[in-house]
Amino acid sequence: MLVSLIRDSIGPYRRQVVALLVLQAIGTIAALMLPSLNADIIDKGVATGDTGYIVATGGRMLLLTIVQIAGTISAGYFGAKVAMAAGRDLRAKIFHHVGSFSAREVNQFGAPSLITRTTNDVQQVQLLIVMTCTLLVQAPIMALGGIVMAMREGFALSWVLLVSIPALLLSIAFIVSRMIPGFRKVQERTDEINRVLREQISGIRVVRAFVRERSERARFATANDQLTDVSLAVGRWQAVLFPTVMLIFNVSSVGVIWFGGHLVNDGSLQVGSLSAFITYLMQILMSVMMATFVAVMAPRAAVCAERIREVLDTSTSVRPPATPVTDVTEHGTVELRDVSFHYPGASAPVLRGVSFRAAPGRTTAIIGSTGAGKTTLINLIPRLFDVTGGALLVDGVDVRDLDPDLLWGRIGLVPQAPYLFSGTIASNLRYGKPDATDEEMWDALTVAQAADFVRANPDGLEARISQGGTNLSGGQRQRMAIARALIRKPEIYLFDDAFSALDLGTDARLRAALRPRTRDAAVIIVAQRVSTVIDADEIVVIEDGVVIGKGRHAELLETCPTYVEIVDSQQSEEAA
Repeated sequence: MLVSLIRDSIGPYRRQVVALLVLQAIGTIAALMLPSLNADIIDKGVATGDTGYIVATGGRMLLLTIVQIAGTISAGYFGAKVAMAAGRDLRAKIFHHVGSFSAREVNQFGAPSLITRTTNDVQQVQLLIVMTCTLLVQAPIMALGGIVMAMREGFALSWVLLVSIPALLLSIAFIVSRMIPGFRKVQERTDEINRVLREQISGIRVVRAFVRERSERARFATANDQLTDVSLAVGRWQAVLFPTVMLIFNVSSVGVIWFGGHLVNDGSLQVGSLSAFITYLMQILMSVMMATFVAVMAPRAAVCAERIREVLDTSTSVRPPATPVTDVTEHGTVELRDVSFHYPGASAPVLRGVSFRAAPGRTTAIIGSTGAGKTTLINLIPRLFDVTGGALLVDGVDVRDLDPDLLWGRIGLVPQAPYLFSGTIASNLRYGKPDATDEEMWDALTVAQAADFVRANPDGLEARISQGGTNLSGGQRQRMAIARALIRKPEIYLFDDAFSALDLGTDARLRAALRPRTRDAAVIIVAQRVSTVIDADEIVVIEDGVVIGKGRHAELLETCPTYVEIVDSQQSEEAA
């Protein structure tokens, strides 16, 4: 999986990879020729006192050194360029693929895990590509070339290679095999610590309100200790790896000098050849050690590649139609026909047999107790989920057959938890309409009852908004989200409990201002307050995922006991 991911990532950069291979080969061949020339200087120059030969051969060595440096630097440049580009493309690929997920797939992985996979996991694979391009490509050339050159200089000592190289490879393989499970746990523990940290930062107000700082510190400490323990276990094997390599490295050098010294003493081997053989042995073992660097990183990158591939191989449950409908005859209609919805693994459906129709110029309100399925129903209309039974039609066409851009372009959604992006008030409003003018933005803010607090800020439309809109109150965030939907001027408005944080006066003024703006659009409101839905053209009462009443306020007071209970309970609260 790791190999296929790397192959796919560097595929578009074949020319740079070819240039890298050529430059690495040139630089490595130049490095392999240097010990042989040094042996010639010792045997033919120093031993005979031939200064001219020493100078001439030294000049050739200097030229080869320059070639080696140029080749290595250029190869490093291309290697880094390929690796950075591959990492950029892989992050973009994951980002765009996750963007196609429905809420089901996002919940399946979890936001912290998706963030870790897009950042940390990609970084590990990218780092492996860098090391592969700069070290692993050079290592086999150096190892094979070094073996050939070493055998030319001292064939009688070649048995040392037959012992040291397999010993080194077996040692590395044994240690790396022990590291792979640890690296998998490291990534899992990283996910867990990200999840805990994300929850604590997002819920810092709740933590402080309930004086839970101590227990949250303990929970973070537990996750932190688990990550530390796993990292230490992997680190111990890493700590063993390099001393093992150096031990084999030094024992091999001692063996060559010991047995080579006897050969020199016998006259069957020259001093320069022995020196060259030692250098080649060092180059061979160094190449193996360079491969070791990659081998150390490969297990963790392999785990990361599995996690990345798991995301990329996950298909969205909300699939775009093969032949999308782009031409519709109706405008601003929403119809549910015996709609049912069932979460995977749930024991019972969330919605069952829901049917109603929302038309342009009419307001349809959905009311019910907490957990009745109201938000789930709203999420089905823009295809955040797909219905599991029945049919949901927008503008007379099943949403599963509509072109996604056409569907989303006709809907203005104000979610239950309004989310604002870091930036300015203007940049957040332009999420609804990128080319919105200042006049359009002020008009939308006025209708949404948000103009007053925006004007009160000296920066006006350029006032800063923190991530999630945390520098605004809940009511201000809701009004900003409503303004963002209004500026789009959609054919269908979906308000998912979008007035819950507003006081009754602001709620009434906002709904009054909305009527002329939504005269030609279908409006669907999810609410828990009766005062918000009392003027709706049709009120749909849902209980346990089933529609138990439909009609206007006065009609439901006579025909729907559940609606009467809701009205009575809220009137009792207001009286109290």
